[in-house]
Amino acid sequence: MTPLNAFPPGCAQTLRALARYPSQTAFAWPGGSLSYQGAADLIGRMQSVFMQLALPPGSRVAFLTANRADTWCAGVAAQLSRLAITWLHPLGSLDDQLFQLEDSEAQMLVVDAAAFRDRGGELAARAQGVKTVFTLGAAPYGRDLLAAIEQAGHATARSFAGADDVATLNYTGGTIGKSKGALRTHREYGGFASAILADFEIPDGARYLTVAPISHVAGTKVLPTLMRGGTVHMLKGFDPEAVLSTIARERINFTLFVPTMIYVLLDHPALSRTDLSSLELVLYGASAMSPSRLVEGIERIGPVFSQLYGQTECYPVSVLRKADHDPRTPELLLSCGFPIAACEVKVLDDNDEEVRTGEAGEICVRAPHVMAGYWKRPDITAETLKNGWLHTGDIARADERGYLFILDRKKDMIVSGGFNIFPREVEDVLSQHADVAMCAVVGVPDDKWGEAVTAVVVAREGASPDPDELINLVKGRKGSAHAPKQVQFVTELPMTGVGKVDKKALRAGFWAGRDRMVG
Repeated sequence: MTPLNAFPPGCAQTLRALARYPSQTAFAWPGGSLSYQGAADLIGRMQSVFMQLALPPGSRVAFLTANRADTWCAGVAAQLSRLAITWLHPLGSLDDQLFQLEDSEAQMLVVDAAAFRDRGGELAARAQGVKTVFTLGAAPYGRDLLAAIEQAGHATARSFAGADDVATLNYTGGTIGKSKGALRTHREYGGFASAILADFEIPDGARYLTVAPISHVAGTKVLPTLMRGGTVHMLKGFDPEAVLSTIARERINFTLFVPTMIYVLLDHPALSRTDLSSLELVLYGASAMSPSRLVEGIERIGPVFSQLYGQTECYPVSVLRKADHDPRTPELLLSCGFPIAACEVKVLDDNDEEVRTGEAGEICVRAPHVMAGYWKRPDITAETLKNGWLHTGDIARADERGYLFILDRKKDMIVSGGFNIFPREVEDVLSQHADVAMCAVVGVPDDKWGEAVTAVVVAREGASPDPDELINLVKGRKGSAHAPKQVQFVTELPMTGVGKVDKKALRAGFWAGRDRMVG
C-alpha cells in the first residue's frame, strides 16, 4: 500500500513535470532537442519494452552512458517499471565497472553505443549475471533499444513504483577503499528534488548545462530543472571551448562544475572574450576550491558561485549560497555552507555527543533522503548509521551561526609527533598562495614523526613557488606542527572520476612496502 505521508517516487514526479509543460523544450544537445511531450512519449515506449521482460521488482539495471537525454529517460522508464537503476561511472576502469555490475547483481545493462561501444562489449561478455543488454544505437552485441521502441509503438508511461521499491543503487567513489553501493528505496529518494529546489538558488526558466556526468551529482539537477519548466542542455564531456561557446549561444543561466573545471576555464584564453552575462548560478562541489581562484572567478565571471556539499550516502547536506561568496569576508569561502532545511546536522564526538561551537567533530546527518543502507554490507551500514545518525566521516567545526568548515576526512587525519593534523587545514592555507594552482597534503612515513606532513603542489602556470616560503606560510598561520616537512612539485594531481584528488593513489607511492594500509 502506498504510504499516506511519503513523497511520490521521483519517476512519478518526472511524469508530472513533463505533463505540465508539454510544448517546451526539455532537453537540447548539439544537433537536436526533445520536448517535454516527446520525453514523456519516449519514456512510455521504453517502459513498454522493459515491462515485456517481466523482471522481478527491484532488479538492478546498470547504465553506461555519456550525457544524453534518451539514456536519462531510460532510467526513468526503468524506475517506473519497479526496477532499480545503478549508473556505471563513465570514466571508471573496466575492473571497477565489472565489480559494480557483479556486486549489484545487475540483470540488465544499457550501453550508449556511440560513446562506449567497445567497453560495453567487454562488459557484456564478461559480467556475470547480466541477462539482457540493450544498446542505444546499433552494436555487434545486445539489442538496439532505439529500434525496439520503434517496433513497440506508442505507449503511455505509468508509475508502478511504490515507496518500498528500490529506486537507486549509487556507488561511492572508492577513494578510501572498495566502492560501496548506497541503496535508496523511493521512500528515501523521493524528496531529493524538493530539497534542492528549496535551498539551491536555481533560476526560474532554468537553462541548465550538464558538463559533468549525469550519472553523478550533475544528474541530480535534471529533475529540479524540469520541475521548474526549464531546459537541460547536454554536452558529452568537458571541452572548455565548447562549454564557453554553449553558455554564450544558448544563454545558459545555470551549470555545475567541479573546481578543476573552473580552474581550466579561468586559464583559458577564450574566457575574456566570451559573453557569460546570462549566468546566474554556477554550482561547484566534489572537492574544496582554492579561495584565491574563487575570488578570481567572482571577479571575472560574476557573483554567481554557490558551493554544494553532500555525499553518495546523503545529498544534499549544505549549501554556501551566492551571497556567502563575498570577497570582503574571505573566511567564509572556506566553509562548505549552511545546512539545508531538509537536513538536521550536528557535529558529534566519538561518543555521538555534540561538541562545543568551534570544536572539531564528525558531521552527522538526519534527513529523509539519507540512504537506507549499504548494499550487502550490514557491518558497515551499522557503523555508518549508528545511534540514529548518518556518520559522514567528514571532520568539521561549526561556527556560532551553524556554517560548517570541513577539516578533513576522518580517515585522512595525519598523526605527526603526537599531534592530530587535518590535511584540509594545511591545504586551505597553501591554496591561498598566489603561485599555487592546486595542492594536496598527505602523511608520509617518517621514523622521527611517525607521519610527516607532506605537501604535493601544482604551481600556477609560469610560477615557481619557493618551498620554504610555502612551509613558512603554514607555520605562520597554523603553527610548526602543521607545517609541511617537505614540499613536492608535480604537473598534475591524480584525480578520481568525480573530480576529487585521489589521495589513495597519492599516498600509495609514499607507503609502498610499509605495513600501514594505503586507504
